[in-house]
Amino acid sequence: MFNCGKIAIVGGGSWATAIAKIVVRHTHHIGWYMRRDDRIDDFKRLGHNPAYLMSVHFDVDEIYFSSDINKIVENYDTLVFVTPSPYLKSHLKKLKTRLHDKFVVTAIKGLISEDNLLCSEFFHQVYDVPYANIACIGGPSHAEEVALERLSYLTVGCADKEKAKTFTEILSSDFIKTKTSQDVVGIEYSSVLKNVYAIAAGICSGLKYGDNFQAVLMANAVQEMARFLSAVHPLERNVYDSVYLGDLLVTGYSNFSRNRTFGTMIGKGYSVKSAQIEMEMIAEGYFGTKCMKETNRHLHVNMPILDAVYNILYEKISPQVEIKLLTDSFR
Repeated sequence: MFNCGKIAIVGGGSWATAIAKIVVRHTHHIGWYMRRDDRIDDFKRLGHNPAYLMSVHFDVDEIYFSSDINKIVENYDTLVFVTPSPYLKSHLKKLKTRLHDKFVVTAIKGLISEDNLLCSEFFHQVYDVPYANIACIGGPSHAEEVALERLSYLTVGCADKEKAKTFTEILSSDFIKTKTSQDVVGIEYSSVLKNVYAIAAGICSGLKYGDNFQAVLMANAVQEMARFLSAVHPLERNVYDSVYLGDLLVTGYSNFSRNRTFGTMIGKGYSVKSAQIEMEMIAEGYFGTKCMKETNRHLHVNMPILDAVYNILYEKISPQVEIKLLTDSFR
């Protein structure tokens, strides 16, 4: 019988904080890697994350904090990675401890930049973690709503059904419902694409397109997602399940969505750089757009929404022009 053992969180943002809240309720102890010692000191003093989800309070005696990732990896059996995908490699550069025997859970909504690898592929190829020891967490689930204990649904994907089931039991609560899946690749890619589509939704909002068009955009987005998933990882899946379509909808529509917010600013005329500076938070869809565009160059899937977002963000084509061309391709 699989046992997750001692669990640690790697990352210090809002989703990391929300997952820590869920896990510590069940285990009563977690390890927590944060890069900055000053952030850890403030956390211990205040009893909450000083930068994210500050309304969520913790008993800091239940948490072993460290800015040394090797100490966390050495002392914990299950590692939940919740760092922005562009920074995962830099966090792990200091790692000297083997990950091979650990149970690695990724809650990262992005590809590894430059390599264009899924997180599961990255941990398997670079750190020799067996796929049976790698799981992912899929939404729909905004960290802010989890923090408020609003009912949310999470899917744990893992090639090993028993390990997925065991980890869902740790996440389950009166406000978290869980299920399992073996479609790790599909969940990871869909979590990247939904951020791209949320940027598209935000751009259209910034350009004053209404709800009627947003519905058409989302309908076309789920079709585009289904085409890509079928091409990259053929599998019998229902793309209308909550982990695919549900995550797409909440990211595309919610005011909590930083990718939609980023897109809205672009639609209103902000440059990419100015939007990133003003947000002070990472919109992973910006990086995901480039990674997905490069990935699709080898697959040649018809992806007009991805292409439009890429052209706006990276080719600096006018949002008005690009979205008008996109509207003409919809039915």
